[in-house]
Amino acid sequence: MKSVNLMEKKTMTEKTTEKITTEVKEEKRTDENVIYVGHKPPMSYVLAVVTQFNTSGSDEVVIKARGRSISTAVDTAEITRNRFITDAKIKDIKIGTESITNEEGRTSNVSSIEIILTTKKKNKQVEQ
Repeated sequence: MKSVNLMEKKTMTEKTTEKITTEVKEEKRTDENVIYVGHKPPMSYVLAVVTQFNTSGSDEVVIKARGRSISTAVDTAEITRNRFITDAKIKDIKIGTESITNEEGRTSNVSSIEIILTTKKKNKQVEQ
């Protein structure tokens, strides 16, 4: 009887550790490839996107913005695609609304956007 109880405990601990590691990997992966757009000029964010593609070797970058910064995010994606990384494609665009409560307790709706840019990895044969 004791050996059966030990096996049940082992299975339960394995399942919980698997769930924890999966969640951590997902958070880590998305945070590295996300550019949050604010009030700076678009070229500041273009530099961040190009750096993300070249330095980290990632094939996908997410540009996120809210409210008045949405137009800057669109400009960033288009400048990156047309001038700097011409083989970049728009994989997906997600739009939505977020409810934000200010200091006074009022709730206001703010529009948000996520633009996902992707590039294809070059083969090692092309580099040689």
